Amino acid sequence: MTGTTYPWREGNTYRLTVNGEHFFPELLEQLQQARETIDIEMYLVTSGQVTARLVKVLIAAVGRGVQVRCLFDAVGSREFAEPEREQLRQAGVDLRFYNPLNWRFGSRNFHRDHRKIVLVDQVRAMVGGMGLTDPFCQADASGQTEWHEQMLLIEGPVVADWQDLFEQEWDKAGLPPTALLAPLRRKVSVPPHPQGDAGHGRVAYIDSRHGKEVLNCLLAAVRRADTRVWLATPYFLPAWRIRRALQRAARRGVDVRLLLCGQRIDHPQVRYAGQRFYSRLLKSGVRIYEYQPRFLHLKTALVDDWVSLGSCNFDHWTLHWNLEANHQAVDAGLIADVASSFETDFTDSKEWTLAQWRELPWQHRLKIRVWGQVNRWVMFWFDIKR
Repeated sequence: MTGTTYPWREGNTYRLTVNGEHFFPELLEQLQQARETIDIEMYLVTSGQVTARLVKVLIAAVGRGVQVRCLFDAVGSREFAEPEREQLRQAGVDLRFYNPLNWRFGSRNFHRDHRKIVLVDQVRAMVGGMGLTDPFCQADASGQTEWHEQMLLIEGPVVADWQDLFEQEWDKAGLPPTALLAPLRRKVSVPPHPQGDAGHGRVAYIDSRHGKEVLNCLLAAVRRADTRVWLATPYFLPAWRIRRALQRAARRGVDVRLLLCGQRIDHPQVRYAGQRFYSRLLKSGVRIYEYQPRFLHLKTALVDDWVSLGSCNFDHWTLHWNLEANHQAVDAGLIADVASSFETDFTDSKEWTLAQWRELPWQHRLKIRVWGQVNRWVMFWFDIKR
């Protein structure tokens, strides 16, 4: 069986919004402008102030004749309360859940739909790493959200490919788990880098353990990098191919920087497990920044004039189990916005030097050793390739 490799599309426009206090109002505005269709594919959905506002907007959309479909991950939406689900169903929203848990299916329960896609009238798309939760989208008294994230508003020909990706998963969501989770073995090619610097975009995705297109595209970009490789990811447990590519790029003089989580993180054990790679990366010239103000949840890569952002974390678990999707773009305006966002985040981060890392307290080193070993055991147990 073969899968679709989406080509580069020209003539697209982009608007980057950073953090939920900015992108959630943008999202609601887009939904309120819908006239024909609204399609949402989302991993994390938790009842609260954010979902209360969203449900109200979606019900109003149905009332004016808009077809609304929501595909939520069964695990990621387990705290989306039944009364709100019923409100949507009663209003006429078509609601489906990806891979409901079932003890009979064993490890297949780990397969999750981690994508974050919002489509309006099949002409506008918002993609990124958000969740429909209060920490993502509800500002506190200071006017800020707890989590640091980006969403990208897209208009143009590439939206049709995002719609196609949604339709494929929507159709599969009604199938039995055995069919839903069957490996899709396909040869993943990396489309050639486009010519020009305006309006290019394409969809890259992961739909099984054998379709690591997002990873392959990142590796290809890093290998051809001339000036910079800036990568933001919250859970830094990279495959050895990523670590090797980053180290080789740094050794040939490329400005390689990692923007990672500091102590504000939802899974601190993952941070410790990933820190076991810091020493070799620092020795090769990779610069490592840990973001301080909020929980950094970005999944963004900026390599020369190429950007990739979306739902995909570059860790073993994500690449082995999850459905993911990133938008890749070559566009001067978007590149400038993403670079500016990175630069701001670097100033709000702690940069580790090799000398500082060598002076790390023994208690911290012990946590790295323990959680690093746990990570190795998990990888071995589930046969996750490095």
